[in-house]
Amino acid sequence: MPPACNWLELPIATGAAMSLPLKVMPLNRLFTLISGKVAVLAGRPVTFILALAVIIIWGVTGPIFHYSDTWQLVVNTGTTIITFLMVFLIQNSQNRDGAAMQAKLDELIRALEQARGEFIGIEHLTDVQIEHIRDALERECNGDGAAADDRRSSSHSIERLRARINN
Repeated sequence: MPPACNWLELPIATGAAMSLPLKVMPLNRLFTLISGKVAVLAGRPVTFILALAVIIIWGVTGPIFHYSDTWQLVVNTGTTIITFLMVFLIQNSQNRDGAAMQAKLDELIRALEQARGEFIGIEHLTDVQIEHIRDALERECNGDGAAADDRRSSSHSIERLRARINN
C-alpha cells in the first residue's frame, strides 16, 4: 500500500478484507459534498415553496415594471442558470447513489450461497442484453422457461427464501 494514501478496509463475504484507497482529489471531494447537499435541499418541500414564492413575487411585480424586457429577462436568466446547474448536481448524486447501490447488491450476491454470481456486473451490459436477462428471469419465475428444473420454479424460490429466513 502506498504510504501517502489513506485506506478503507471493507470485510467481504469470503471473510477477507478488501482495501480501497481513500485518496480523493480535493475538487472531487468538494463537488461530491456540494452536489449531495444541494440534491438533498432541492428535494425538500421548503425549497419548492421558496421557488414558488419567488415566481409569485416576480409575477406580482410585473405591472410595477410594466412587464418590461428586463423584468422578463431576470426570471428567464435565473431559472435557466439554476436548471443548468441542477442537472449536473442531481445527475452526479444519482450516479453516485446508483454505483453504491450496485456495489451493495454485488456484495449480497457474493455473500449468498444460492445466489448466481453471473449477475455481478450486468449493469455494464447494453439495454438490450439486460432486457433479455429480465425476460429470462420473468420466464423462470412464471415457470415457462424451466418447467423441468424445479430448482428454478417460483414456488421453490419462495420456499428457499422462507428457509433462509427461518435459519
